[in-house]
Amino acid sequence: MISYCPRLVIAALRGGAGKTTLCVGILAAWKKGGKRVVPFKKGPDYIDAAWLTLAAEQPCHNLDTFLMGREQVLRSFFQNAVKGSISLIEGSRGLYDGMDLQGTQSTAELAKLLQAPVILIVDCDKVTRTAAAMVLGCQRLDPDVDIRGVILNRVARSRQEKLVGLSIEQCCALPVLGAVPRLDNFPFPERHLGLMPPQEHLWVQEALNRAREIAERYLNLERLEEIAQMAGTLAAPIRQEEKSSSVKISLEGTVIGVIKDSVFQFYYPENLQALVNRGAKVTEVSAIKERELPPVDALYIGGGFPETHARLLAENVGFRRSLQEAIENGLPVYAECGGLMYLGESLTIGDRSYPMVGALPVAFGMEKRPQGHGYTLLEVEKENPFFPVGSILKGHEFHYSRVLELREGEVYLSFRVRRGMGIDGKRDGLCYKNVLASYSHLHALGCEAWADGVIRKAMECRTTTSAMAV
Repeated sequence: MISYCPRLVIAALRGGAGKTTLCVGILAAWKKGGKRVVPFKKGPDYIDAAWLTLAAEQPCHNLDTFLMGREQVLRSFFQNAVKGSISLIEGSRGLYDGMDLQGTQSTAELAKLLQAPVILIVDCDKVTRTAAAMVLGCQRLDPDVDIRGVILNRVARSRQEKLVGLSIEQCCALPVLGAVPRLDNFPFPERHLGLMPPQEHLWVQEALNRAREIAERYLNLERLEEIAQMAGTLAAPIRQEEKSSSVKISLEGTVIGVIKDSVFQFYYPENLQALVNRGAKVTEVSAIKERELPPVDALYIGGGFPETHARLLAENVGFRRSLQEAIENGLPVYAECGGLMYLGESLTIGDRSYPMVGALPVAFGMEKRPQGHGYTLLEVEKENPFFPVGSILKGHEFHYSRVLELREGEVYLSFRVRRGMGIDGKRDGLCYKNVLASYSHLHALGCEAWADGVIRKAMECRTTTSAMAV
């Protein structure tokens, strides 16, 4: 199938150049102008995707060729790029930054895969004509990357804007489609994972409005739209017949809880949708507001920032105790990163220690530097509730916490780490009864076994509970 999908990739020379805030502004401005916009985020990032979702008022979908594979990336893009809308894809890090010398999994490679035009953001801090040299280098490094224009960011004065702009136009034959000055009152606070999640931001609408105003004032939005509309047709991958699965039977009444609140925020839309597609009912639960865990057949705890809400989590004793009791009674629980930390015995931040659920005999502590950062490759070596032994799992991790103490006699680690850090640099995947908790985040489109495993254990739990009730 050949489809016409207006699309645009926003890239930069490096991370921290302002891609997300400008993408938020562009999306919000286009949305206000009555245009249908669909956001995408290159890579595994959750926080940027959350801001893009709010700006577009549409779910942001991650496009990650490492986690998902090239064909699944194309399928996801086609499935979510609504006909008649403009798809805005925010890149990650620098345009050519990838996993190896060839820039594998870079924004440039994604742009080529999607045959999408690229707009390059240039941070103008303390630079003039050299900016043109950097842009020219990007053009010549890979001529197949379709760079169509440049946006200048953090411009100091009008003279610098003129010098940089003319240099790029003359040396690179590219239009400058906007120049954003240095802004002291930009309401997008940052933390160690980048921007602060919107769930924790007290002035979300103010931030969105400010980003929109900046885009409207300093960017050539009409020309950006024209370039997106000029993107050619794109061939969709041939649709394969859906594989049969032993879990695709009647799941009527099967409920999978998802702890989703201001603490636990990191969920790919496809992960939750994969559970729904298999027939389960997904219900959201708050570890802060609810006094006890409601009846569920399985529980999914994603990542987040338990360290910023440690006191609130600790104070909700009723919920912690009810979750621990449910785990002791065999409740299947799949937890990632922040969810792993929450299931431990304690979380130490500075000189204070906060009690957590206590289901796993592990003590965690927060550090000032990342303890694990990047893509992961895990081999399933031991029996566990969700994955067959021998499976290879592709994921990613980004955590500042580490294990201070682990009494492994009461639990065991089922994954061998081929790439990444995990629990101790060698292993990951803590198992206890029907609990599997890992530092790695998985994407359902790259790991079908994940949703199948959660559904299977949920059905087993439901069947066992029903039998006991009889």
